[in-house]
Amino acid sequence: MSHAAVNAFDKRYAGHAPPRANAWNPVLEAQFSHRSVRSYLPTPLAEGTLETLIGAAQSAASSSNLQLWSVVAVRDAERRAAFAELAGHQEHIAIAPLLLVFLADLSRAERIARGKGVEPEAIEYTDTFLAGAFDAALAAQNATLAAESLGLGTVYIGALRNKVTEVAKLLGLPPRVSPVFGLVVGHPDPERPASIKPRLPQPVILHQEIYNADAEPDTLPAYDETLRAFQAGQNLPHIDWTTQLTNRIATTRVLNGREHLRDALDQFGLARK
Repeated sequence: MSHAAVNAFDKRYAGHAPPRANAWNPVLEAQFSHRSVRSYLPTPLAEGTLETLIGAAQSAASSSNLQLWSVVAVRDAERRAAFAELAGHQEHIAIAPLLLVFLADLSRAERIARGKGVEPEAIEYTDTFLAGAFDAALAAQNATLAAESLGLGTVYIGALRNKVTEVAKLLGLPPRVSPVFGLVVGHPDPERPASIKPRLPQPVILHQEIYNADAEPDTLPAYDETLRAFQAGQNLPHIDWTTQLTNRIATTRVLNGREHLRDALDQFGLARK
């Protein structure tokens, strides 16, 4: 295993990494090296990059191969700036050359079914929408790994759901389609590098045979300390992870508009049953 690989593995667990397999490869190294990049150069992407990323996205698993997702590539500077405003003034959306908006897309399936003279009764059920959302997430993660393998940076934009109806309008979406999230892609600014953010210790996440939360009281305080050290190194505000998590679920005010998502899905003709 290369020094870079060992370093990425250890950074993901802040020096307290669990046992790792003896075998190693570039895919694992890329996965462990993932980081969210929020500082970009405005440099355009090389020709064919977008198509390569979408090909990688389409290579992800799809529920029953229904492929209930689509993606809109936003490269126009003015339109990217508009999405940046909708997402809470996130400047990196406007600076990076590409924003991919991943969609749960049931409209294509509806058109195909109606074209065969079939009334698609299951189209409004929650499970069908979830299949589209899951497909979009799997596709996006494949695109992310592909982008990072090309030396590009990425960051997910969940804040597009803050004003999901406005986003849908700006994208010209038909009924039965909903934005799921955005994905910024671009060349990272070398003057403002991002670091690998430590994740929860595996005993908190990994349950053997049955769900067991016994490890949490002993491990979460140490993880709070780990995140504070990471924040200090990145010049970020200091806040315990457990406090941040609690704040995000303590009140609907922090949802910033996402508390209306259920109503928006109903307007889109999704997850009604």
